[in-house]
Amino acid sequence: MLLWFLLAAVSLLFVAIDIRTTPESPVMKWGFVLLTAYTGVIGAFLYVLGCREPLPGMHEQYTAAQWRQTLGSTMHCVAGDGVGILAGAVISSALGITGIAEMMLEYVLGFAFGWSIFQALFMRDMAGGTYLAALKSTFMAELLSMNLLMAGMMPTMMILRRHVEAADNPLTPNFWFVMSMALLVGFIIAYPMNWWLVANHLKHGMMTVRPATAGEASMSGMAAAGPSMSHMSMPMETGHALRPPIAVMALLSFLALAAGLAIAVLPWAR
Repeated sequence: MLLWFLLAAVSLLFVAIDIRTTPESPVMKWGFVLLTAYTGVIGAFLYVLGCREPLPGMHEQYTAAQWRQTLGSTMHCVAGDGVGILAGAVISSALGITGIAEMMLEYVLGFAFGWSIFQALFMRDMAGGTYLAALKSTFMAELLSMNLLMAGMMPTMMILRRHVEAADNPLTPNFWFVMSMALLVGFIIAYPMNWWLVANHLKHGMMTVRPATAGEASMSGMAAAGPSMSHMSMPMETGHALRPPIAVMALLSFLALAAGLAIAVLPWAR
C-alpha cells in the first residue's frame, strides 16, 4: 500500500506537469489529473498511452483510434463521477451511513457531479450551446456510463472493506486505497459502455485543442485529423438509428447495476 501511494504521488506529479503541453482540452486535462490521483501509476500509463502527443503535430491522428476515443470518454466519466462518489463515501463515514444507503448516496452524488458539472457545464458548447440544452443532451449518456461504473465499484468496495482494516475511515490510507481499487475496477467495467456511446456519437472522446493560428483553431476533426475524427466536431446527439437501441442499452446498464449491488450485499461479501 505504501508503494502504491508513493508511485501515485510520482505519477500525479508527472501528469500534472507534462499534460500542460499536451494539445488537449482543459476539461480533459483536469480529467487525466483526477484519474491519476485515483488510480496512480495506471492513470499515468493511460495518459501516456492514450493522450500524450508522441510527436509534434500528431495528436489528432494519434487520438483518432476508437479505443483512444473511448479511453477519453471513460476517463472523463470516472474523473467527474469519482469526485461525487468520494464525497459520498466521506459523508457516509462521517454520518455513520453504511450498506445500501451509502451506495445510494455515492450514486446520487457521483451522478449529480458528473452530469451537472463535468458533462453539462464544462462541455456545454459542445453538447448543446446552453447549460439546459447540455443537461438534456448528456443525461442518458451519463446515466448509462454511471450505471456501469457503479456496477464495478460497489462490489469491489464492499468486498475489500471486509478484508482491509479501517477501510471505511477516510482518515486512514486504507480507505483511499480501497476507493482507488474500486474506481479502477469501475473504469474497466464502464469501458465497453463508453465504446458504444462514442461509436454512436452520444459522448465525446479525446479532443485536440491548439493555439489559434491565423484565425484558425484545431479541435478534433476541424484541422488535419480527417474523416476519422470528424465525429468530434458534431453534436453528441445525432438522428441516426442506434444499434442496439438505447432502450436495450439502458436495460443492460440497469441489469449490470443490479448485479453489482447484489454481489455487494451478498453474505460472503459482508
